[in-house]
Amino acid sequence: MLVILSKSVSAHDKEMILIYLRDQGFAVREQKLGDDLIIGAVGKSAADLRELSLLPGVERVAATSKPYELASRETHAEDTIVTVGSGETAVKMGGSRITIIAGPCAVESREQILETALRVRESGAVILRGGAFKPRTSPYAFQGLGMKGLEFMKAAGEAADMPIVTEVVSPEWAAQMRDLTDMFQIGARNMQNFELLKRVGSLGKPVLLKRGPSATIEEWLLSAEYLLASGTKDVALCERGIRTFETYTRNTLDISAIPVVKALSHLPVIVDPSHAVGIRAKISPAALAAIAAGADGLTVEVHPRPDEALSDGPQSLYPEQFERLMRDIEALAPVVGKELLRTPRSTGSAPRRAAPVASLTPVASLTPVAKLSAELPVAFSGESGAYAERALMRAFGEDVPRLSCPGFNLVFNAVLDGSAAFGVVPVENSLAGSIHENYDLFIRYPDIAMAGELKLRIVHCLIAAPGADMDSLTIVRSHPQGFEQCREFLDKHPQWRLEPWNNTAAAVASIMREKNSAGELPPHIAAIAGEAAAAAQGLKVLKMGIETNPLNYTRFAIISRRVGDAAPVPPSLGSERPNKASLIFSVPNKPGSLFACLKILSERGINLSKLESRPIQGQPWRYLFYVDVSIPETEGLFTQTLGELKAITEDFHFLGMYRAAA
Repeated sequence: MLVILSKSVSAHDKEMILIYLRDQGFAVREQKLGDDLIIGAVGKSAADLRELSLLPGVERVAATSKPYELASRETHAEDTIVTVGSGETAVKMGGSRITIIAGPCAVESREQILETALRVRESGAVILRGGAFKPRTSPYAFQGLGMKGLEFMKAAGEAADMPIVTEVVSPEWAAQMRDLTDMFQIGARNMQNFELLKRVGSLGKPVLLKRGPSATIEEWLLSAEYLLASGTKDVALCERGIRTFETYTRNTLDISAIPVVKALSHLPVIVDPSHAVGIRAKISPAALAAIAAGADGLTVEVHPRPDEALSDGPQSLYPEQFERLMRDIEALAPVVGKELLRTPRSTGSAPRRAAPVASLTPVASLTPVAKLSAELPVAFSGESGAYAERALMRAFGEDVPRLSCPGFNLVFNAVLDGSAAFGVVPVENSLAGSIHENYDLFIRYPDIAMAGELKLRIVHCLIAAPGADMDSLTIVRSHPQGFEQCREFLDKHPQWRLEPWNNTAAAVASIMREKNSAGELPPHIAAIAGEAAAAAQGLKVLKMGIETNPLNYTRFAIISRRVGDAAPVPPSLGSERPNKASLIFSVPNKPGSLFACLKILSERGINLSKLESRPIQGQPWRYLFYVDVSIPETEGLFTQTLGELKAITEDFHFLGMYRAAA
């Protein structure tokens, strides 16, 4: 049982609550979990929950059927986001983004760990792993470099702008290691070393807890409970394979454990495919399977020269293999509704092979910002649960401040007047086509640039009041694009009247505003939106997946205000070289004008990925062309091409350049 105390509880009231629980026969402990002060009460006694909830200083009481109370989703419904590191390169683990940890099995030398850190960082890893202390089966195997190795690793993490995670093997070493690592790892062999768990938990640092080779899921979660009960609030669970009768792989990766644990616990789940299969060629398939099953991230062993590795060389990827895996994860992420996490480099540091962005175009270069101000939100159109809000959280994280706007134009206004640091707006859907309103807004707001893009899979649901059913419906509300994307389903119900709404989440919220005098919701009104919108309003999903085609994706643009010839990019998107740009222009009314523009692109080897015409307002039978193009690797070629296009076009607008979404 958990007793959540009110924020204003007095010391006297808290003491009286503790006395009450002890008198009832409970063993009690205090725990800070996020912003909540919690008293955990464990025992076989039965307490009157109503009487307990009425005690001064008690906000609510949560009873759980699980022995792991603090780790249970019953008492903490929302996903926990574990923060590793601090400052600009702090990593948020969990939620809607996929976190990749990479590095060698063991720190072998200063040069080896630094080289590995730079290589995996360049490919997209955000946390550096490596063992300074190595518990080995054989007493004659390499045991690690100890504290000297940890010092090498910390220096490598700082050089690559990455927090580090390393294994702690004994309670005696924990305090000495505290200031040298950003996250402790409890290895599989020590999962049930309870004295170690209590000591590490008391230090308050994030912990990556590996599952033991023969541990049940409940035993694994109870080990997490030790850490949480001892003081830390940041625990990530790591599935690394269990021991079975199979001999073709080192262990057996328990893929089924991922969705099971995600349902039982709020803690993020990381998968270690390297230890799970133990064979280099099998790691990437296992890693992708883990992401598909819902893992929040991976920890992967990478070594610049695996054949020379002092530990676990056969299961270590070459840097080139790791880079290919990262590209595959980036392509898979939108399918499972997630985004691959990227973190910025510190000022003055940049990934290798990154060309200077300003040299690519004099029209609107992009400038990475050090960090998003905590006082400035990111704007989106719609209400809580909107698809745009989901896209926003994938790009910026779940804890970023958000500004809800009732219309797309107000998102542009908020970014323009400085009310928001960035905005997120949809620009194209894979089934219904372009959202022309937002392309037109780029013309109306020339000081706004595209700073990034991402793709979000759209799964539409039919949402209504808890007491409604399909037969009771007469009205369905949604954005016109939502209707178009669900046309096949709606055609089967011609008796429903379709009412267009500004956005899908607002359509859901409109149901809540139509309560009658008795507080009852209308059973005849439904809305088409995402599952998150239903959860935000406490409504019921009547049917999920009603879109005509499951390959339904919306492309969102991240917008920011131009400052001179530059526009800031979000920290999570600013570390890689832009490879895509968007333009708008018109052409003279004479034969071959558009062909001349396309000819310039063709001769320069620049790929054209989108070409669409839109009527020019106030000029009948004149058109603007919206164009998406690739940015070539050759420095200066793109700038030259833009100059040639501007010379033969009219009303030329450079919307921005950015990293293309997978």
